[in-house]
Amino acid sequence: MKLYLNDVGLLCAAGNSRSDILKRLLLGDRSGLIATSEFGFSAIVGQVTADLPEIDSPFYLCRNNQLLLAALSQIQTTVDRMIAKFGCDRIGVVLGTSTSGVRNTELALADATLFKQFHYKQQQMGAGADFLAAHLGLTAPAYTISTACSSSGKAFASARRLINLGVCDAVIVGGADSLCSLTLNGFAALESLSTGYCKPFGQHRNGINIGEAASLFVLSKEPASVQLLGIGASSDAYHFSAPDPEGTAVITAMQQALKDAGKQTDDIDYLNLHGTATVLNDAMESKAVNALFGSRVAASSSKGMTGHTLGAAAALELGFCWLLLTDNADGALIPNINDDELDNELPPLNLVQKGTTLERSIQVCQSNSFAFGGNNISLVIGRA
Repeated sequence: MKLYLNDVGLLCAAGNSRSDILKRLLLGDRSGLIATSEFGFSAIVGQVTADLPEIDSPFYLCRNNQLLLAALSQIQTTVDRMIAKFGCDRIGVVLGTSTSGVRNTELALADATLFKQFHYKQQQMGAGADFLAAHLGLTAPAYTISTACSSSGKAFASARRLINLGVCDAVIVGGADSLCSLTLNGFAALESLSTGYCKPFGQHRNGINIGEAASLFVLSKEPASVQLLGIGASSDAYHFSAPDPEGTAVITAMQQALKDAGKQTDDIDYLNLHGTATVLNDAMESKAVNALFGSRVAASSSKGMTGHTLGAAAALELGFCWLLLTDNADGALIPNINDDELDNELPPLNLVQKGTTLERSIQVCQSNSFAFGGNNISLVIGRA
């Protein structure tokens, strides 16, 4: 069954609208990464600067849900059209997140006044899907997947299954994660935070910048300009937080996605890399991508401009691929920004430089996301 990505709403450190985000990504603009001490120590983060919409319900009032509501506003017309055609009982919601509204818990524990206003639903892992379904009056399945940094990618597999099984006719699918002390301190404890701006595949890379974002798609059988072509998933369970250095399961996920899409490696015009800028992840991914694609496919990590948005990363970066496939006639590509020389000890990749274009429209994109525990997802989308 052919399924289409009818619309997408995005906001992240690179911008608050699709046009602004694409423009800044193509320019290699990393001004959205800023220094802050809001979370207990100085760190570089990718922070959303938009004025976020208000939420009336105290049960659902948290920044994560505000990010989701802002992304929803960009696709509201398409969502309304789907509801009118299929009905509220046929539109599902499947999201990915890693922290949901846990920032509310942190603030409530530190302030007695805020504690009186706190409700556990604000931080529940499923709060986002619950909130969107309630906000839109949807009664079809609504739930959240949390597999760390592959969460919102796994949501697409689940959303596709709902449609293929006939449970839904359309699904609002994506993810959101907001900045909080839990993740920043957690990654600091793992010595995985960069001491400055992150350097994906750079010789002097030393960790990630954490970011926040929301990305929401409408997935349905209704024909549109972009098609969801293939999904590949794997798990190597090599280590709780470190990747398998051989990348065997990552290769499997990419191969499965290509097979599912009916594509060969030469069909991929652009590959969005997981590219966290940690020493181990970039080494593993370089090895895996080189083993499968060689050094031909144009590839980059967009995290040098957004930070690593954790549970939202897969959907956000798939959104970037959606933008490259639409309103991008000259085939402009997202550069790999790291303000550093490349690590020549890594297997060679065709990392995109600023200003690079295919000089034709991009037809097919693939995007990788990997998570703690070796939980991997690879997605392929293309022009319909």
